Amino acid sequence: MAKHLQNRKKTNRQGLFYMVKAKQVLGVLLLLGMMLGCKDSPKKESNGKLKVVATTSMLTDLLQQVGGDAIEIQGLMGSGVDPHLYKASEGDVNKLFTADMVFYSGLHLEGKLVEIFEKMEKQHRKTVAVTDVLDKKELLASEYFASNYDPHIWFNIDFWKQITEYTAQKLQEADPKNAVLFAKNSARYLEALEVLEKEIRDIISTLPAEKRILVTAHDAFNYFGEAFGFQVLGLQGISTATEAGVQDVQQLSEFIIKNKVKSIFIETSVPRRTIEALQASVGSKGHQVTIGGSLYSDALGTKGTIEGTYIGMFKYNVNTIVSALK
Repeated sequence: MAKHLQNRKKTNRQGLFYMVKAKQVLGVLLLLGMMLGCKDSPKKESNGKLKVVATTSMLTDLLQQVGGDAIEIQGLMGSGVDPHLYKASEGDVNKLFTADMVFYSGLHLEGKLVEIFEKMEKQHRKTVAVTDVLDKKELLASEYFASNYDPHIWFNIDFWKQITEYTAQKLQEADPKNAVLFAKNSARYLEALEVLEKEIRDIISTLPAEKRILVTAHDAFNYFGEAFGFQVLGLQGISTATEAGVQDVQQLSEFIIKNKVKSIFIETSVPRRTIEALQASVGSKGHQVTIGGSLYSDALGTKGTIEGTYIGMFKYNVNTIVSALK
């Protein structure tokens, strides 16, 4: 049934993806024109700190953990922001071109910024796609997404450890005088990720295997499912640039009824209407499914909160999922 749903979505979304891609071109060209007019930036802030820009909130948090007080970090995308649909503003372009280093996820997660990064690389600007460090053989393939890989790699903690080490290495290369600090911060954070993974497995062990079915708004949790033994189904595809059709809703509602799924989940960075439509579809067939809560998928929580960190977000998600499905 799950394969049937995925194949159905594939056909509809391939065409839609390329339509969306075509519409992006004019805006990207205009942005690139602005970039060409930007002047080279100084190598350091006046306070001597490396000036770093990160795209997603997950990467911003990671760089804060590794870079500490030795860097000036700016994040482009805040809480609740969908990186699949994010468009760079004129202010963003200025941030990118006045930074010493730019860290982005890659694998076409930041779909509307791809051509900007490619242009920056041609101009020998210091950009780092953190997913470059990952072995592509270990990534989940996607037949209908442009990168051919699922970009939601932060839901695999082992991948996040590799990216932590890679980020520290790139910071050390750019700022050797703070190399020891970056190494210490990285080691401390890697230990915290080890603790996180154990805690997550302990929490999930309280949920019977037959109840580990995770239904969400879009396919952001496949790495999570693979790592922790969940069957994962999303109404939308890997990119939120695609939309769920009526048949997607109907087929998934039948799957929920057949498998007695207790709860489904909305995502903080995706409009809730698709999950509400799914809930209504299940209800129209004489069954009930609850909305188990909001999960953080493509962005962290509000800055300054526990969920505003990668570790806090992960624990919050798992507690929410397990509590709702028990």
